[in-house]
Amino acid sequence: QVQLVESGGGLVQPGGSLRLSCVASGFTLDAIAWFRQAPGKEREGILYISRTYNSPYYADSVKGRFTIGVDNAKNTAYLHMYRLKPEDTGTYYCAAARYFPSKVLEEGEYDYWGQGTQVTVSS
Repeated sequence: QVQLVESGGGLVQPGGSLRLSCVASGFTLDAIAWFRQAPGKEREGILYISRTYNSPYYADSVKGRFTIGVDNAKNTAYLHMYRLKPEDTGTYYCAAARYFPSKVLEEGEYDYWGQGTQVTVSS
């Protein structure tokens, strides 16, 4: 059974850091992305990485503050978030594609999704 399970969300103060995890089972992670959905807004893609090509791609909104990584041995993807802002608040999802996506931050390119984890940035 293919499954993605996220964890690590929570409440953090502005300027703080957080690490989200996405554990995959039933398949091997390769093309992975993180998406987020802020209250009242559409879901947006923010980071992508291919384990094969190790070529991360960042949305402008998170460039320089967020990083993405994969632990091959644990079949787990991570989202490291630094210098968090209130506008980073939202539900964060990991997503995986069976084939390398042509548009790496487009939702339709991904086959498997996690359940989401809430991140709240507030003082």
